[in-house]
Amino acid sequence: MTATLYIANTIVTMNENNDILNDAGIVVDGNTIVAVDDATHLQANYPTAEIVFCDNSLLMPGLVNTHCHSGLLRGTAEGLPVWEWLQQFIDPMHRVLTPPEAELASRLCYAESLLSGTTTIVDMWRHMDGSARAAADLGIRAIMVPYVAEHPDHDYFETLDTNEALIKQWHQTSNDRIHVWVGLEHMFYAQTPALGRIANLCKEYQTGFHTHSNESRFDVEKTLERYQARPIEVLEKLGLLEANNTLLAHCVWLDNAEIQILADRNIGVAHNPVSNMKLSSGAARVQDMLTKGIAVGLGTDGEKENNNLDMFEELKTASLLAKFSALDAAALDAWSVCRMGTIDGARALGMDKQIGSIEPGKRADIIAVNTNTPRMTPFITSGKYQNLNHNLVHAVQGGDVRMTIVNGEVLVKDGKLLSADLDNIIADANLAIGPLLERRDAWIKKSGVSINELDQ
Repeated sequence: MTATLYIANTIVTMNENNDILNDAGIVVDGNTIVAVDDATHLQANYPTAEIVFCDNSLLMPGLVNTHCHSGLLRGTAEGLPVWEWLQQFIDPMHRVLTPPEAELASRLCYAESLLSGTTTIVDMWRHMDGSARAAADLGIRAIMVPYVAEHPDHDYFETLDTNEALIKQWHQTSNDRIHVWVGLEHMFYAQTPALGRIANLCKEYQTGFHTHSNESRFDVEKTLERYQARPIEVLEKLGLLEANNTLLAHCVWLDNAEIQILADRNIGVAHNPVSNMKLSSGAARVQDMLTKGIAVGLGTDGEKENNNLDMFEELKTASLLAKFSALDAAALDAWSVCRMGTIDGARALGMDKQIGSIEPGKRADIIAVNTNTPRMTPFITSGKYQNLNHNLVHAVQGGDVRMTIVNGEVLVKDGKLLSADLDNIIADANLAIGPLLERRDAWIKKSGVSINELDQ
């Protein structure tokens, strides 16, 4: 296979020093970055490489979305805080969701992600054999996390049996792009014996564990009521922090002791600022977690609790929420946020040796961002007024992504998805949503259960 040399005016490496390289290039051989250097030097040393000039673009690592839910409910589940929102809109949808609809939702969300610069996604969803097919077809790097519940009141979710079957079929497939972890919707959605099996499955298959934790005050209050301990303390006591990689979504309502447990246990956190604001969950103590050395990545959460999967918007919101909640304009600086979206997100997944930065030996997960826009002007790459990190966090939008490469394969070129027919995916999604909502409404009407009763 002939190597490819991508040349750009600017490369944002996100390496240990956040180095910015001007008039530089990246040599990709197969699925691996083999060299990053001055463009002229690389042309001399790789004379047979195919050269791709990325004019008016900067190259940087693909973004890592550490928490997402595929879905089709965008704009139809609005105006409620998280627990009421789950009971009124989301759980009834799960009761009637079909495998073809679940697969279509994943295709739609993975396409949107690739187009906006996300190369790795952690997806907690249903009927995930279809999601795995979608990831295999579209080319995204994905961690599949089934929406598991092991409780008679939530028997419409996935089970640990279906989770294990998915691991056996899909874990480390598609040239190692697709991994399967053990999932759990929430501790409340499982009886105690199942929690022990989760720890055993993670150990048996040497895979990771992902769940929601400390998302709202209600979450903490109910955990204290049931277990006489806070959520992170309960997770630790039950052995659910012992997987090779444990990733906890949200972690908004942590106390100091819980933050220390996360740091001591090397637990990754998926921070979801847009979702946490929309569902009025609160502002996570991100700066405190970073100070303790916790790997904090960024997540969009689902299309219904965010309304888009634009990780660049997540970068900006993370920065602004930190500044607003601390009343400190210097809180969560731009480089820290850039790292959360790339290398720290990879570290939260235990994948920082493979992805998250532009360095030789890592997988070729690379995006090209248009620099010839009003949003990126002025474009200053060096010196006292270097502004790339600030522009990437506060100015760039997902639509500015011109090229997306995953595992060495170009999946988006000139802003167009190459690995699937986007028009067909959109048309199919628009056809599917009406029947899904009708079945959900019919179930709610037939159940005769009010929102207040669902809350019990």
